[in-house]
Amino acid sequence: MSCFSCFSSHEKKASKKTKGGGRQELPPVPPRREVASAQQPRPENSKQKVAPVETPEKKEANNNIAAQTFTFRELATATKNFRQECLIGEGGFGRVYKGKIEKVAQVVAVKQLDRNGLQGNREFLVEVLMLSLLHHENLVNLIGYCADGEQRLLVYEYMPLGSVEDHLFDIAPGQKPLDWFTRMKIALQAAKGLEYLHDKADPPVIYRDLKSSNILLDKDYNAKLSDFGLAKLGPDGDKSHVSSRVMGTYGYCAPEYQRTGQITVKSDVYSFGVVLLELITGRRAIDNTRYTQEQNLVTWAQPVFKDPSSYPELADPFLHGDYPLRALHQAVAVAAMCLQEEPWVRPLMTDVVSALSFLGEAPDTGTTSYDDPSPPSDRTATAANELLHDEESVKERQRAVAEAIEWGSTSRRLNTSRRGSAASL
Repeated sequence: MSCFSCFSSHEKKASKKTKGGGRQELPPVPPRREVASAQQPRPENSKQKVAPVETPEKKEANNNIAAQTFTFRELATATKNFRQECLIGEGGFGRVYKGKIEKVAQVVAVKQLDRNGLQGNREFLVEVLMLSLLHHENLVNLIGYCADGEQRLLVYEYMPLGSVEDHLFDIAPGQKPLDWFTRMKIALQAAKGLEYLHDKADPPVIYRDLKSSNILLDKDYNAKLSDFGLAKLGPDGDKSHVSSRVMGTYGYCAPEYQRTGQITVKSDVYSFGVVLLELITGRRAIDNTRYTQEQNLVTWAQPVFKDPSSYPELADPFLHGDYPLRALHQAVAVAAMCLQEEPWVRPLMTDVVSALSFLGEAPDTGTTSYDDPSPPSDRTATAANELLHDEESVKERQRAVAEAIEWGSTSRRLNTSRRGSAASL
């Protein structure tokens, strides 16, 4: 797991900064009294306890991995003295270089923090803390760090395919767009990373900065969350945090976080909904190059959420209709639930993982062509036969679709009912 939005395009390249809206400090809000999360308590044995790492280069019994310490000379050698040819990313808190450290025989991404940036120094400390305590296959690994004198550097595993942002927006001529199943695989794995932070890490972690540029890809398009400099550790049983300084990226921040400064795990769920919608549509969360009414992705998509027959209008044109219609409906339904205005209506990440679990698996038929635009009721084999092959799996998939639809309907009815009751008081 690990890191800031940078390594191997872990941060946005300078040419892309003006479109998506970088991390920024939003208007201050008055401090509020911390409110306990409404989540139901889980049994003690349902979480993986996280113990502090005591010594470098030691693997703990609970499978947490300690970060190694490197000297500045070692990292300078690995990056050829931080030459321009090794530069792979640049952001607000420093530059990222590709390098190879001989003593670990591994290609790495080295982030050199700006020594004049106080916020960058704070992120350095948070990043080392978080990534020394947490370990999951869908979190980028922190290999080590350097704190020589005034130098602050972080060393991560190198992610050769960069970020999801690099493959989703501004597709260059000749560049192959992400296919449907790769997009859903990325969404599922990002959801699993958040599920680990919210429900299995102890204490729980509020990620706070989920966006497409912070989801990195290995050579097989496996997704890993990065950049934990804004993450918050919460006391066990209380997954909320109140801050007078609202930090995040415009377009991804939950509305209640921007209004009150209170952030919970449900704020992360909202951000995930934005990312899922980006994967479905191929559009940026905020894109000032579009018409005014289409610049905010969520605002543009919300009217379509009300009419399932219009869901294909949300699909990225680069998909050329090459997706299972049922799977599109399922993905849009999940995104809509994550983007509910009221945080208590949004699902838990565990529920999101369950709903997306079958969407990231491509069929074994040797083709991913789905040109038939007919609705699911008119397809003789249904989309289940395109994704799954045995009777038991088909039934399981149909149950998942039915549950997701019922889930969304119940949430909307409950939301409408409560608002109606409040209005009558």
